[in-house]
Amino acid sequence: MSRLALPSYLAGATLARTGAEVAGPAILLFGLAVSGSTQTAAFLYSALTIASAFGGPLFGALLDRVARPGRLIAAALVAYAVGIGIIVAGWDRVPTPLLFVVAVLTGTLYPALGGGWTAQVGRLVPAPLLRRAHSLDAATYNLAGLTGPAIAGILAGLLGAAEAVVAAIVLVALAVPPALTLPAIVRDTAERRSIAADVMAGLRAIATIPALRGVTLSSTLSLLAFGMVVVACPLLGAEYLGGEENGAFLLSVIAAAALLSTVVTARWPLPGTLDRVFIGSSVVVGVGMTVVALAPNAAIVVVGIAIVGLADGPEIAALFGIRHREAPDRLRAQVFSTGSSLRMTAAAIGAALAGVLAAYGITAVLATAAVLQFVATASGPLGGLSLARSRV
Repeated sequence: MSRLALPSYLAGATLARTGAEVAGPAILLFGLAVSGSTQTAAFLYSALTIASAFGGPLFGALLDRVARPGRLIAAALVAYAVGIGIIVAGWDRVPTPLLFVVAVLTGTLYPALGGGWTAQVGRLVPAPLLRRAHSLDAATYNLAGLTGPAIAGILAGLLGAAEAVVAAIVLVALAVPPALTLPAIVRDTAERRSIAADVMAGLRAIATIPALRGVTLSSTLSLLAFGMVVVACPLLGAEYLGGEENGAFLLSVIAAAALLSTVVTARWPLPGTLDRVFIGSSVVVGVGMTVVALAPNAAIVVVGIAIVGLADGPEIAALFGIRHREAPDRLRAQVFSTGSSLRMTAAAIGAALAGVLAAYGITAVLATAAVLQFVATASGPLGGLSLARSRV
């Protein structure tokens, strides 16, 4: 294994994921700027994000079949960048419904920026370093979440929303060369099945392998709660920080705290099995959400938000480790891609649910998120995660 394999991977994954984090807000701002309609902008953003649920299983199945998964990821990155470019260039030139179709098709390629990359980590490092590698991979999500929205907001303010979208395209395109360096895989074609059969096999694995079922159910419900917290941040900004726009600071606190904890735990792993680390981190996330829901002032809000971020880092790293440990090798990419898509879709649904509950006040949103997070925690062991000390 090349000593440059993991650094090259981390560079490519960070660029791709930062590009995605820039693309979402930039598309939202662009749609608002050119249409003047919040509804149109929101629909365009939703079409780009929620469609990943459909692309995950299919893209993962394709990754599990090809000998050079890096080439497929690179091709998907190019297509994602082209799709975003068409949305910008086609506005006022292409009928709006067609642009929504383009956004949906582009959104199905999101697994090329998320789970499709993570599925390759096990082929880049020896087994003893895998837990550390998954922590570093989780840190790329945190870094992207910290910098992406900031880049979109700064560029949109200084240059314009279209230029912010162009920045997203450039970042995604820069991830193509590292993707092409991902290692080739010797595939066993003796039992090659149809794509449909492979997709069903991957979904069956997630549903029937106890630890995969438990961690998928728990992490998906957790993102449902987290999507509600994201929507609550502007409301918290308005109530405690002097304005809705200051709610973005709270999102930055989550991302920065998560980045810090993932980097630290990559160097000094938490004790216990992956299952126990995941469940324990999930409990702490719920505690953080509860603190925010009950916070009497801005300082306690920031403390609660920081607790959520600090626990989120180890939780994601443990999630990656459990998926790698439990997924059959021939279905690994599909398990990662499908899981990533489910999480992103759950976050979008959570955001929509928070929008409905916001009419009843910010406490209703945050209290519901905290309850959902604790339900997510309980669903892990109920679904199949083990609390035994001997599980590796």
